[in-house]
Parts: sequence; structure tokens; C-alpha cells
Amino acid sequence: MSVEALAGPSSVGDLVGLRRTALAVREHVLAIGAGGVGTHIGGALSAVDILVALYREVLRVRPAEPDWPDRDHFILSKGHASAALYATLAECGFFPVEELATYGSADGRLMAHPTPAVPGVEFATGSLGHGLGLGAGLALAAKRAGSDKRVFVLVGDGELQEGSVWEAVMSAAHHGLDNLTAIVDRNRLQISGSTEDRMGLEPLGDKWRAFGWQCSEVDGHDFGELVPALRTPPPAGKPAVLIADTVKGQGVRHLQHRKQSHFARLGPEAYQRAVTALRAAAA
Repeated sequence: MSVEALAGPSSVGDLVGLRRTALAVREHVLAIGAGGVGTHIGGALSAVDILVALYREVLRVRPAEPDWPDRDHFILSKGHASAALYATLAECGFFPVEELATYGSADGRLMAHPTPAVPGVEFATGSLGHGLGLGAGLALAAKRAGSDKRVFVLVGDGELQEGSVWEAVMSAAHHGLDNLTAIVDRNRLQISGSTEDRMGLEPLGDKWRAFGWQCSEVDGHDFGELVPALRTPPPAGKPAVLIADTVKGQGVRHLQHRKQSHFARLGPEAYQRAVTALRAAAA
């Protein structure tokens, strides 16, 4: 799980493996959504491919040693997508897959929002607008310590309505944090509907560039684009942002592009329908 080159997946086999992992993670998300407390299914499904690309191909981490001092850092600022993060961490060996069944239980450690009690989780997140500031602080500390570690932060597009995000954007550019990469899960929906209807973000790329960031736009469900874009370090003296074009509810056709998928508790029939649709789309 370390990066040596800036190319994409090196073989068809690598792509097949990434897609297989992404399918497994999405199945876990649906199973969590069918549990006793439900989960934020739509935004978790939109983030899966980004998380799989990071943990399988980019991040320098050690699942058996999650607190390894030289690790890269990842922060899920859109903490309501915790089901996708937990499932990815489990599939990558940070803790047993069987533990996913304890999501949301009073005596478990898999809370509805990420908590550092879970191996691989750096900070408690989910109060939107805070993750990028935390990431900027980690990146600044790493630079001052002479470390070559990188910091990645995944934010939601609805989250960009928070003023604290733009304070962090401004600060990161001011300090030249070229070890910091933000990823925007641009699925264009939030709990109350379209991001553009609620508080328009476009031209989003131009906004980041105006704040001094290197900005690229990628297909957030294409590993051939995601992996090389995430592997490529920011240019000297600048932080970088990837605006990942994604689909809320990705992989389950009847949940896609629907604000109703933001949070759901799936009954047995709804769960089976969703799993069947997911597997059919992946076949």
C-alpha cells in the first residue's frame, strides 16, 4: 500500500482487483444500511471508489500497525459516510470484516461517525467543515518536521457551504502545503436536495484555483483516472484538490441521483433488491 510510480493500475488484473474490492465495500455498505440503525447510504456509495483507490494504491499505511509514525494520513471529513470508510478499512485488513456487523451498536466501536477508537481512523469527524483544517494542520506539522508523508482529506460538496472549509483552503495555500491533497466527492446532492439549488458552488474549480490551489477534475468512479491523479504529488509550494465527479448511490440504479438515499434503513426486501441491483450492475 505504498506508491512508487505515478502511473495508473499496472494491469488488467489490478483493475479487476480494485473493482472487486469496491463491490465488496458497496455490499458491506448495504448490509450496514440494513442493520438496526441504518446509515448514510447514498454518500457512502458515491465515495467508495475514491476510498478503495486511496487504500489499495496510494496511501503509505500499515494495516497491522495503524499508528506507524511514518504513515500517510487520511481524513474523512464527510464523516456521515463512515460505512464506506469502515468497510474499506476492514477489506484492507485494519480490523476483521466480521466487526462491520456491530456498526452502531452500543457496545461496539463502529460509531455512525468515525472515531479514533477504530484502527486507521485519525480523528472523530462528521461535524462538517472541520476535516480540511485538521488535514492542513497535519500537513504543516509534517513539513516542519521534515517528513515526506502526505495528507489526504475527502470532503463532501455540500460541506463546501461551510465557511471553515474556505478558511482552511486559504491557510493551506498561504503555508504552501504541497503535501496536502483534498478530494471533493462531487455528487451534487445533499440532505435537502441539489447543492446548486441550496447554495451554488459553481464554478467550483475556479474557486479553488483563486485560493491558490492546483485543481484537477476526475471521474470519481474510474480507477484509471483516480489512481494516477491521487498518486501525483501537488506541485511545489501548492496544495492540490481533485474534484471527483461522482453519483450519489453509485452502483444501485434505483438509489442513484436521489436525495432519498442520503440516509436509509433498508428492510429485508429493500436490502435484497439493492444487493441484486448492485451485483447485476457489476457483472
